[in-house]
Amino acid sequence: MKMVKYTILTIAAALMYTCKGQAVNAQSKEDQRYRPNYHFTPKSGWMNDPNGMFYLNGTYHLFFQHYPDSNKWGPMHWGHATSKDLIRWEEQPIALFPDQLGYIFSGSAVVDTNNTSGLGDGKNVPIVAIFTYHDIAKEKANQVDVESQGIAYSLDKGKTWVKYSNNPVLRNPGIRDFRDPKVFWDQQSQQWIMTLAAQDRAHFYGSKNLKDWSLLSEFGKEIGAHGGVWECPDLFPVKIKGTNEQKWALIISINPGGPNGGSVAQYFIGDFDGKTFTMDPHFTQQLAREKAVWLDWGKDNYAPVTWDNAPEGKRLMIGWMSNWDYAQDVPTEKWRSATTIAREITLTKNEEGYKLRSMPVSQLSKYRGKSISKNKVLAKEMLLVKKDELNLAQSAMTINLKDLKEDTYTFTASNALGEKISFGINNKDHYLFIDRQNSGKTNFGNNFSTKISKAQLSKSYSEVSFNILLDKTSLEIFFNNGEEVMTEIFFPTKPYTALSVSSDARGTSVSMEGHQLNIK
Repeated sequence: MKMVKYTILTIAAALMYTCKGQAVNAQSKEDQRYRPNYHFTPKSGWMNDPNGMFYLNGTYHLFFQHYPDSNKWGPMHWGHATSKDLIRWEEQPIALFPDQLGYIFSGSAVVDTNNTSGLGDGKNVPIVAIFTYHDIAKEKANQVDVESQGIAYSLDKGKTWVKYSNNPVLRNPGIRDFRDPKVFWDQQSQQWIMTLAAQDRAHFYGSKNLKDWSLLSEFGKEIGAHGGVWECPDLFPVKIKGTNEQKWALIISINPGGPNGGSVAQYFIGDFDGKTFTMDPHFTQQLAREKAVWLDWGKDNYAPVTWDNAPEGKRLMIGWMSNWDYAQDVPTEKWRSATTIAREITLTKNEEGYKLRSMPVSQLSKYRGKSISKNKVLAKEMLLVKKDELNLAQSAMTINLKDLKEDTYTFTASNALGEKISFGINNKDHYLFIDRQNSGKTNFGNNFSTKISKAQLSKSYSEVSFNILLDKTSLEIFFNNGEEVMTEIFFPTKPYTALSVSSDARGTSVSMEGHQLNIK
């Protein structure tokens, strides 16, 4: 009898081990194939907008829209991750959970150094999170006042949070889409400023204590792009590079309405007097020509927001690397979505207008490993990176083209299965492009690969540079030091192992410096 019992238990244990082993193996294959090498992803569950970022005592904090119980959007929480250098992230316990007032939508967090909120304990500086409550019951009842703004505070540097007992601190005034508060301290007006998305415009509110808010002004009705609802605003000061002249940038995300479909972010340049945002006349002329000014022309940089208190006065930004057209259907099961690489924002101005440029943060260079360099004269088609020369699935490259003709220059990352993603510049018709139609798995979601994405340029170039970041499932292109940016994701069956460049033109010189990034 003991032998029989032992045998049954042994078989059962073996079956459990086998099933578990298969599950682990299947998950391991998914991680090996699709989990990024150096972009942040949650360990499991759904992720969308980054929010609530702050910097304190040498640590960057990133919060994000998160549903831990599914790989699709659901009751929103605030996930949490921390980093010492914006590159290597460590996921922390969930910060904010839904409650009786609703889901916890996007928002921001501030270090209340002077305890203006009165939420400090006399020993610890309060970190105050400002977020949108989304009442799902009111939404299902088709009511208007679905969203309101609440706050929570932390006295242990963001590890644990207490929700304010008198939430909401800003009630809904009768606007269906009323969300995503971005808050900062305005030195000039000596108050906290909240920028809030209000359906088809931005509202600005002021407060002395983060609890009592007054409407100051609004901006945006019938200005810029309105292909979808306005979301995730971000207002911040930025100096024109090389000068001491300060302007204000206002980033607004919209969904849908992107130049290549789906979700996208636009921006406006102007001045803010502590109450009202006014577009700069030069930018007004630019907007009249361009109709909308895009932060990133690719399909996969949505809800980008910045750290307000980053060191050295830098303006640092990170975005959600996906698109509402297909985010819930991408071919990963355990987790969904990644963030872009953290980027530094700068502002330039010339006769054509303003450019809010973005480039990868400098800390990325610390992780450079194996390097290669090439200098060639382009003849029809040539290989820049061959198999085993550089791991393209964790690489950073700078490619310079000189003596360009009015022709198309195409870079192609590919694998042995013939899967490929192509990108480059059409120097005759003046646009950058990304083509992921044959990039691997594409038969999911809405409009993932139905057309080539383009970024419009204003002229032909004789010389250009591309800073390129390639991960397992993402491509980030920074053209001419961030003059234009394109970000897109892809899902190859096997990693891309070769990079080539082609053109019908002759005589263009190609120089490349490539680095393998060793981050894990």
